[in-house]
Amino acid sequence: MTQWFTESFSTEFAKQAEQLGRVNIAVFGKTGVGKSTLVNAIFGAPVADTGIGAPVTMGSHIYLDDRGTLGIIDTRGVEIGRDDAEILKELTDMVKQSRTKALSDQIHVAWYCVRGMDRRFEEVEERFIRTLADLGLPVVVVLTQVPMREGRFHPDAVELANQIKDRNLPIYGGRPFMTYALRDQFAGQSPYGLIDVLRATFHRAPEAVQAALAAAQEIDLELKSSQSNKTVAAAVTAAAAAAAVPIPFSSAAVLVPIQLSMMARIAHLHGFGLDKSALLAVASTSVATSAGRAAAASLLKLIPGAGSVAGGVINATVASGFTLAMGQAWLVVCQRAFTKNLPMLDGKVDTEAVRHLFESELAKRLPRIRKHEQVR
Repeated sequence: MTQWFTESFSTEFAKQAEQLGRVNIAVFGKTGVGKSTLVNAIFGAPVADTGIGAPVTMGSHIYLDDRGTLGIIDTRGVEIGRDDAEILKELTDMVKQSRTKALSDQIHVAWYCVRGMDRRFEEVEERFIRTLADLGLPVVVVLTQVPMREGRFHPDAVELANQIKDRNLPIYGGRPFMTYALRDQFAGQSPYGLIDVLRATFHRAPEAVQAALAAAQEIDLELKSSQSNKTVAAAVTAAAAAAAVPIPFSSAAVLVPIQLSMMARIAHLHGFGLDKSALLAVASTSVATSAGRAAAASLLKLIPGAGSVAGGVINATVASGFTLAMGQAWLVVCQRAFTKNLPMLDGKVDTEAVRHLFESELAKRLPRIRKHEQVR
C-alpha cells in the first residue's frame, strides 16, 4: 500500500465517519424483559453488556453507550413501575437539553419492551409510553421472547398484543412487534421479527441519521445495500458535475477524492473499520499502485479508449459511468466481506481473489460506458 493511498483513504474514511454521525435509541422496559438481548441481536454483541456506558450527567440514572454510529440510552438502578417519576424527570431534562445540541446528540427513537408472555400490560406502562410520545419521541413497542410455531404466535402473546393495540397508544404502526431474538436450541425456536423492528426504527428515525442506523445494524444486508446505492448515486452526480466541462485526461485526479469518499462511506455502511476497509480497497483497485494524477489515470485507463474519447478529455458521461461501475463493483466486494463470503488464504482474506472479484465486476459494467460513447 502506498503512502499516498493510505493517507488519502484514511482522510476520506474519517470524513465519512463524521458525516454519518450517530443514531441514538432509548431502550426502556422492566427488568428481565430481554432489552439487552434484543439490542445485541440487532446490532451485535456486546453492545448492551451490563456496565458498559456512562451516565449522561453526574448522578444520572440514564446511561449512554456510545458505539460509533450507534448510541444506546438506557436506565440503571431504577425500575419502571417503581421509579417512573424519577426516570421521566431525568429523561425530560435530557431530551430538552439535547435539542440544543447537534442531531447526533439527540434521542431519535424509543423502544419500549414488554415480555411477550407476561399476559398483562400495566397502566403505568401506558403512562410511560404516552409521556415518551409527549416528549416528541417516536415509540416502537416490542414484545420479546414470543414463542411461535408453524407461523402462529403463542395465544398469550396475541392476547397481550391485542390489549396494547386496543389502548390506541401513540406508537409506530399502532401495534407492538412480536420478536424472538436468539435461537433456542432446546426448543428449536428460531429468531424472528428483528428486521421488522429495525425497519420500523429506520422509518421513524430522522433521515439524517438513517445511514448511521444502517451502518450500525448487523442483520439487514438489504438496508445496507439501499443506503450504499444512494451513496453511489450521489458520487455519480458529483463526478458528472466535476466533468460537466470536459477535463483533460491528465487532470482526472479531481475524480479520485469523489471515488475514494464513495468507497469509504460504503465500507462504513457495512460496519468495517479502517484497517479492513483499506485492505479491501487496496486489493480491489489499482489506485494504490500510483499516486496523485497518475493514480487517476491508472484507474480511468481501465476504460478502453477513454483516453482518446473526445480528443483526450474525460466528459461527464465517462466520469459518471466509470464512477457508477466502480461503486457497484466495490459494493459487491463489501457485500461478500459482510457475509463472510470472500476466499481466505492462511486464515486471512485472499487479496488476489478480492482483486479479481472487483475487476471482474467492474468489467461487467464498463461495456455500458463504451457503448454509450460509441453512440455519441
